[in-house]
Amino acid sequence: MSFELPSVVPKPTVNGHFNIQNGSYGIPNPMVSGLSGTRQSIGYSHPIEASEKNYQKNRDRMNMTLLRNIQGIHAPMRIAMELKATESIGRLPFLPSSNMMRDVLLGRDEEIGFEDILNTPEFREQMGQPHAVMEKSLGLL
Repeated sequence: MSFELPSVVPKPTVNGHFNIQNGSYGIPNPMVSGLSGTRQSIGYSHPIEASEKNYQKNRDRMNMTLLRNIQGIHAPMRIAMELKATESIGRLPFLPSSNMMRDVLLGRDEEIGFEDILNTPEFREQMGQPHAVMEKSLGLL
């Protein structure tokens, strides 16, 4: 009897060949590719990193499957519609969102994780001039 649960065995998603553009000294130039650009092009450094990156998505999918098997199709559809409604809440592009409504719906409001402590807005690299960000989002720039 299959409940259509996702596999808990991690599967590698990166092939063994990496195309890294090297600078004049044999290392990637951070002024061209950025500090995080090189890291994203390399891929995963450990097989468990891919599993950890997709952990929350797999856990949510498994919870929705279990909810469907226990209560029927209406329960995950209702939660999916409520999550879709949380995405349509608009903010200005330069204001960070706390996603509190989404966290409450998914039950993450009672957990303290890595992203709660080290992902605060004052430590983010994503900062811009409010007028420039708005003009870019409106297509004026």
